[in-house]
Amino acid sequence: MNIDEVMRGAPVIPVLVLDGTLDPAALAETLVAAGLPVIEVTMRTPSALHALRAMAKVPGAIVGAGTVLNERMLGEAIDAGSQFIVSPGLTEKLGRAAIASGVPFLPGVANAGDIMRGLDLGLTRFKFFPAEASGGLAALKALAAPFGEVRFCPTGGIREDSAPQWLAHPSVLCVGGSWLVQHGETDLTAIAERARRAAELRGAE
Repeated sequence: MNIDEVMRGAPVIPVLVLDGTLDPAALAETLVAAGLPVIEVTMRTPSALHALRAMAKVPGAIVGAGTVLNERMLGEAIDAGSQFIVSPGLTEKLGRAAIASGVPFLPGVANAGDIMRGLDLGLTRFKFFPAEASGGLAALKALAAPFGEVRFCPTGGIREDSAPQWLAHPSVLCVGGSWLVQHGETDLTAIAERARRAAELRGAE
């Protein structure tokens, strides 16, 4: 699997901050059944690696690690079964390590310099982060113009009602959605309904 296949797996990638409230396998099963097989588990909590291991065993789930900041976290995520890696920014050291690992890598960028550093490493797929705080869709359009081969997964501040505007832009293959699972939520039925609506959003071809 390459990064394009990951990004085209669904229009929305759930971005999860898991604290142990929800059973990770049950959550992954819920998201996959609703049409969102690509799942990002952020490495922000002590239970993240446990969740990655459990979710990676769910049939149909494509589970990746987010908030990967350095080579140590990269190794831990891969050992836990992560099928792709997402970072909030891009350093040459992490970029080279991720590329060498062979795991699909989606680093965060917020400006032209970030994108150019990624291009120097041979990368053309990026997370635009934090999307809203970095200027929103207008900023993405301006950044996309000089980088025709680059495609993005905007993440950060995107809501269910604003996601379609982002997805309509031809440089956007998918968006990251933190609205799908709210902090402390335990209702899988409500999560499934939000996930079904997200799966029906249309992205760029």
